[in-house]
Amino acid sequence: MKLWKLWVIFLVLVLGTALAQQRPRVVIPTGSTGGVFFFYGQAIAKLLSEAGVADATAQQTGGSYDNILLLRDRTDPRSNTYYCALATTDSALVTYTGEEPRFTQRKADMQRIMFYMYPSLIHIVTTEKSGIKFVGDLRGKRVSTGQPGSSTENLALLVLKGAGVDVREFAKRERLPAAESAKALSEGTIDAYFWVGGVPTASVVELAQSLARKGDQIKLVDSPRTGPTAQLLQKEFPGIITTGVLPKTAYGTKDNVFALYTGNLFLCPASMPDDLAAAIMKAVFSNLQTLVTATAAARDTTIKNTVDLVNQKVAIPFHPGALRYLRETGALK
Repeated sequence: MKLWKLWVIFLVLVLGTALAQQRPRVVIPTGSTGGVFFFYGQAIAKLLSEAGVADATAQQTGGSYDNILLLRDRTDPRSNTYYCALATTDSALVTYTGEEPRFTQRKADMQRIMFYMYPSLIHIVTTEKSGIKFVGDLRGKRVSTGQPGSSTENLALLVLKGAGVDVREFAKRERLPAAESAKALSEGTIDAYFWVGGVPTASVVELAQSLARKGDQIKLVDSPRTGPTAQLLQKEFPGIITTGVLPKTAYGTKDNVFALYTGNLFLCPASMPDDLAAAIMKAVFSNLQTLVTATAAARDTTIKNTVDLVNQKVAIPFHPGALRYLRETGALK
């Protein structure tokens, strides 16, 4: 064999070994600025990189549906690249089954649950001076229903449907992300907006402070658990949409709020190696205090909440690597 051929073989072996030893790349699509996903995803990426688990980066997106699309379409095991999505439980379910129109032709049934993150409140934000008390009062008002194609927008439309309100009855409809919606309400260019996110959401906290300086007070519209809106959403997403009470201390509202919640999941693709998935779980659950410091909503990111979700036997499977970690730590029998 000629010397140059041996040299080529040697280079191929060396490069192959170097690539094999290269740390995997994990990309975490997050959400719009001002929302909890944005800060949560950045914190997870930093944890994974500092723990040496992967070269991890966070990517700003429009939210849950964009994130799952990236997980489905951009993951590339051949280049050791994996997209892990932050998503609400309702969006994860309808993309897994293909009920969401954008996923009818190609389901995102390769998504796998890693862990439960925290509950998200379906915020309907307005001001005390607006006079808006119920969802029906949004008729004739200027309302933002959330970013186009987002989980916020989809849930907003379901809430409105449950209340018998058509968006064509608004004086004006906007479709703004979280921070832009809060800014618009503060400036008086809209009367109310929808936002689905963890509590507290930074942009909502800042809005409450801004309104207080102007002599107004933030108000969240009630969604009573026995009302038609709650009943519709619970029928649409059984076991996924829940009811609860948001204490007035959360955002400084005048009263406690009867509210609707959905959960949030950290999802990775089924093609991710089990060892990498288990290492991600270890890095996250060994550094929970760091995560909570980055975003208060992460206080609900617990082993117990994840195990509870496993025991609920949800339609979307858990990643085998995540289950292995839970069993190795004794959290799951």
